[in-house]
Amino acid sequence: MTISPLSRKNVQALTPYQSARRLGGKGDIWLNANEYPTSPNFDLLHRTFNRYPEPQPEAVINGYANYAGVKPENVIVTRGGDESIELIIRAFCEPDDHVLHCPPTYGMYSVSAETCGIALKTVPLTADFQLNLAEIERNLDRVKVVFVCSPNNPTGTLVNRVDLLKLLDITRNKAIVVVDEAYIEFCPQASLVNELANYPHLAIIRTLSKAFALAGLRCGFTLANAELIGILQKVIAPYPLPVPVSDIAAQALQPQGITQMQERVNDVLNNRAWLIEQLSKIPTVVQIFETEANYVLVKFQDSEKIFKTLWEQGIILRDQHKALGLQNCIRITIGTRNELEQTVKAIKLV
Repeated sequence: MTISPLSRKNVQALTPYQSARRLGGKGDIWLNANEYPTSPNFDLLHRTFNRYPEPQPEAVINGYANYAGVKPENVIVTRGGDESIELIIRAFCEPDDHVLHCPPTYGMYSVSAETCGIALKTVPLTADFQLNLAEIERNLDRVKVVFVCSPNNPTGTLVNRVDLLKLLDITRNKAIVVVDEAYIEFCPQASLVNELANYPHLAIIRTLSKAFALAGLRCGFTLANAELIGILQKVIAPYPLPVPVSDIAAQALQPQGITQMQERVNDVLNNRAWLIEQLSKIPTVVQIFETEANYVLVKFQDSEKIFKTLWEQGIILRDQHKALGLQNCIRITIGTRNELEQTVKAIKLV
């Protein structure tokens, strides 16, 4: 007897998101998940493990609101940015609604929609990785949520601010626009957070996984107007953040933690510039795409050969060859200078 036929039809057909850990690999150099290469050091301050945690831990909410420049009522904390994606779909989409996304982009938008049984509309980015606004407007019928990632994963490019504002204008009273700012610490001037007051249907996703170097914590945020946050409060789990997570997150959002984060950002930017300079000298590199994030998308003459050769040497990169419009592309996370030096050396020898 098999129980698979008892699962929902859309789940039977679902291809799960291929996370870096799911893809595996055995190596010493992990440059495939856009993580910071070293871990910050925090000690637990609160050990009330016998009690359920606060539904929305006040210290974390206040800390992030202060950091982001919004009011506490504009913040909800989630289990990573991924939970924010699913919460918004569950809160706003009826069974006959649609979600719209613009690949190449983060794969969880489509996976979460499919998991929730919501139909997906696809409007690819333009050749320069910008929004095709005319095509989006033509496809807004029955669309309830639009996902945009800026800086975009895996390309690293910023979506033009003017286009984002146009998107918000054409979706007003029609759909929620979700702008995923997981990598915004690497280009804070590009954030749309100061537009929240102007667009009640704007939701911004943030995370502590990248510049804060806390991917293992699984702590993310949605920033939005109070009414939208209140809707998400209705569908979120009663105790989403474990006590150790909220304890460390609150510490990371103190002034000292934010200063350390900014130092890490500077380190990443310096190493990113070095990597781009070195890659530009390698004959097998066809193109290095502009990036505002902690990774670089690179097009090679033969990316599959590069990826496989480095994989076998324990240097784990992210293959993007099969992503829409990214043939022969590999995404390289900015690691330590030593890791990047070994990576460049290995690429040169392929």
